[in-house]
Amino acid sequence: MQLPTGRAMPSRRVPITMDAVYTAPGYLFRRMQQIAVALFVEECRAFDLTPVQYAALVAIRTHPGIDATRLSAVIAFDRSTLGNVIERLEAKKLIGRKPSPQDKRVKLLYLTRAGTTVLRDIVPSVDRAQARMLQPLKAADRKALMALLSRLVDLNNEASRVPLRAEDALEHLGKS
Repeated sequence: MQLPTGRAMPSRRVPITMDAVYTAPGYLFRRMQQIAVALFVEECRAFDLTPVQYAALVAIRTHPGIDATRLSAVIAFDRSTLGNVIERLEAKKLIGRKPSPQDKRVKLLYLTRAGTTVLRDIVPSVDRAQARMLQPLKAADRKALMALLSRLVDLNNEASRVPLRAEDALEHLGKS
């Protein structure tokens, strides 16, 4: 039998077991992402922010006047879902939207005073969450894991539904 790629299917049959699931990279990454979000939410509960909302606030602070499309590229988050994130941040009065002077249909994003305060105050909680994720590992293993994860994410960036495009923010800054 041939696969859609034109290659022949391997003749060896591999039994489908839960061990095969539990040891698969995708499964382990998904589980770690669940753990990471749970730790973030636990540590940052007082601020009522999700990890994506936090990333959006940091990006807006770093690139004041960024539009939603570029924000999506900078934080590697789906543009259609990002609208809900922006609406929630605006409802919490953490960001404001202003029309672009060049195109009134485009809304530019800015932190409010409350957003600046929350972002400043949440940092110790975020740092605790990040430390807790890696805490079970020895220091050398933490460093090795982070280096390998960074490399793996970078090498697979184009495979993402929303590849990271940090250079889009730099382009934006040159125009503002």
